[in-house]
Amino acid sequence: MRYLPLLAILAGAPAYAQSAQGDVSVTIYNNDLALVQDIRQLALPAGLSRQEFPDVSAGIRPETVSLGGEGFDIVEQNFDFDLLSPEALMAKAVGQTVTLLRTNPATGVETRERATVLAVNEGAVLRIGDRIEVLRDDGLPVRVIFDSIPPNLRARPTLSVTLEASRGGTRPLTLDYLTTGLSWKADYVALFDEQAGKLDVQGWITLTNSSGTTFNQARTLLVAGDTASVQQNGRGFQPPRPLGNRPGTETAGREKLGDYYLYPIKDRTTIANAQTKQVSFLDVAGAPASKAYEFRNAWLGTADEPRSASTVLKFSSSRQGGLGDALPAGTVRVYMRDARGQSQFIGESAIPHTPMGSSLALKTGEAFDVKVRPVVEKRERIASDEWERSVRYRVTRSDGAVETATVESQRIYWRTTMHYLLSNARPQPVVVDLIQSGLDDWWHDTRVPSETVPGSQLSADERIWHVTVPANGETVLTAVFDTHY
Repeated sequence: MRYLPLLAILAGAPAYAQSAQGDVSVTIYNNDLALVQDIRQLALPAGLSRQEFPDVSAGIRPETVSLGGEGFDIVEQNFDFDLLSPEALMAKAVGQTVTLLRTNPATGVETRERATVLAVNEGAVLRIGDRIEVLRDDGLPVRVIFDSIPPNLRARPTLSVTLEASRGGTRPLTLDYLTTGLSWKADYVALFDEQAGKLDVQGWITLTNSSGTTFNQARTLLVAGDTASVQQNGRGFQPPRPLGNRPGTETAGREKLGDYYLYPIKDRTTIANAQTKQVSFLDVAGAPASKAYEFRNAWLGTADEPRSASTVLKFSSSRQGGLGDALPAGTVRVYMRDARGQSQFIGESAIPHTPMGSSLALKTGEAFDVKVRPVVEKRERIASDEWERSVRYRVTRSDGAVETATVESQRIYWRTTMHYLLSNARPQPVVVDLIQSGLDDWWHDTRVPSETVPGSQLSADERIWHVTVPANGETVLTAVFDTHY
């Protein structure tokens, strides 16, 4: 049951003050983690006292709290996260007396009744005089008036600390803690001019606050990199990225913290709760870029119908021939101008944390006019004429006797003939990077006795051909593979 439409009222409840935060600095990491430093001026009495720190994050990790200052010791700390709400008020009022204020819809006359809250379980059960009544969320004008706020309910997330001060007086106290609910990522808007071979890129920091707390006029520092955390979850399967991604070796001209790059927000900013905000950090025009086509075929992959090749955008983050910066992980959204000069979206791709000087190849979509149809043309079993002996096995019996055994096996190979039909409906010739994967990631002796287009090994498991397909035409590639399976 929801109590919000019933309009719960606190009799004589005071209005709450604005944020109690002091001088706030927030360092935000990529993995839903942030470090908050809050310097507040507090008047401490001499001796034992309990001090409250409202407006801390609702996602605070209490075990990470550190309170710094002079002239006091910490005796105990508690984090009160049971927040004030109509539902929480009703739940805490079990056994207490409240006032029901009802309004007659026809006459507008108000009546008041005192009621004892007996239970709150998917609805409130009340005793009113000699009768039992269920408070329903039926849209009727009923208000519940509470005499006071239960002591363990807070209007805002609150950290309370018991201190032992050697002397009284006002002094700065520095509150540090880690919290979840604050995160950031990079978003990139890329405008690609295929004819000119140029790329304009605008980089945005997208900052999200779901911590339950607003941080007012905070110094904000963003850390690019994956920090280790015992709360991290493992990452799922990642599909293979297009060819051409290579990490760079150039050092970006940015401040670093250990092995992480720092991206400070220039001016103080308010990070409001339940808000996403964007700040620009990269603006590059005219970086060299090119388009490529790529098709990756699984081992023994065959198709009844042609399949589209992937469209791949290639560029660099180097200082001399690219974007000239380290790129935080995020999403690159690619646009091109149409014949009317209007920018149109053509695809997006995620990138990991990328050092400066890297080569990037991003899949933006599937080509409409460039197709590949792979076919297993023939597959036959071939055997060598020789018998080979394996390593001898030594077996020690329970009585201590040692026996040796020799196992003989015949080496069997398979010969597979693959046929690839590449078609191009564009008015210009294209080059397709055709990759055959799954060749041999164990034996490391796969052979290619014949191929109609010269290829090269990317690895023991993959071979690539750069196949030229004429304008409005077709090209056929045939390759033979000798493998163990």
